[in-house]
Order: sequence, then C-alpha cells, then structure tokens
Amino acid sequence: MTTTLLHIAEYLDDRRWTYEVDAANDCIIIGVRAENVERLLLAIRLGEDGEHFSLAAPTLLNVRNHPYKGVLCQTLLTIAWEINMVRWEYNPVTGEVGAAIEFPLEDNHLTQRQFDRCLDGLIYLVDAVAMPRILAVLETGVDPGEVELGERLLLTLQESWPAGVLGQLEKALAARKQIGVS
Repeated sequence: MTTTLLHIAEYLDDRRWTYEVDAANDCIIIGVRAENVERLLLAIRLGEDGEHFSLAAPTLLNVRNHPYKGVLCQTLLTIAWEINMVRWEYNPVTGEVGAAIEFPLEDNHLTQRQFDRCLDGLIYLVDAVAMPRILAVLETGVDPGEVELGERLLLTLQESWPAGVLGQLEKALAARKQIGVS
C-alpha cells in the first residue's frame, strides 16, 4: 500500500488549500503565507514508487556571494542539531539554502496525521523559528542563538552557585584578558 500524489492532494483538499500538481516532475507545489520568508514555496515529492516522502522548501534564500555565508552555514548546522525534524540544505553551485523533511515510507501509507505534522512543522520551524535567526546572521554576522546560549548559561550559573561567584568569575576573566589569555 504505497502513497500517491492523489492521496496527498486529498489531504490538501481537506485543508482547503490551493496547490498545483506538477505531473512532469512528480510533485505538488504549494505557496504558503509566511512572516519571515518573502516567498515560501513548498514541494512535495514521492520517490521510489511512493516509498519515500519528501517535503521541501527548496529556495528560501541565496547566499552565494554573501560575506557571512560561513557563519550562516555554522548556524544552520546548529539549528539542525537543536531541531531534529528539519534537514537544512545548501547548494554550493547556486548558493541557494533550503529546508526539507524526508523519510522512507517503504510499505506503509503516509497518514493524514503524519502529513499534517510534517507540513505544519516545516512551515513553523522555517518561518517562525529559523528565519529570524538566519536573517539576523546575514545582517550582523553573529548568531543570536550563541548569545542566547551564553545568557542561559550565565543564568544557570547564577541560580546554582553561591552569591558573589559570578562577580569573581568576571574579575578572573578580565584578568586573563589583560594578560592576553582568552
């Protein structure tokens, strides 16, 4: 019992979403409203005779000649580590960055619940979670996620260590900086 594009089209019909079936490329294309992505297009593909599911946002942005491309790639890897559902993609030829959720179905049928989780998850994780951070990196060259991690670490230390320890730590770090040790 393999999944077909017709099954997925029915799931989209149940949502009353507009989509386009691209029979030549064996996929469904959906345009989605987003807050942080100018033009969020999703491509749904079934491969291996319906035994492999792919939901992708193939062209989120282009960073081919961007000065902060390296920091962005590091940030994308960090986001991938933090969020296990989405795979980030970078095309070194075109410079395009995309995101995808893919998994084998083998002899199972993709359920409406699985499809909805993937669709809603990809849209939310790309638009609301990742893109604000990605856009900040492209603007500043600094990953705001690293700053947040440092702040969380300091808060944890402040809550668990005795009073005054953070002040002593700050003095020790300043002294190390003065002698050239980082």
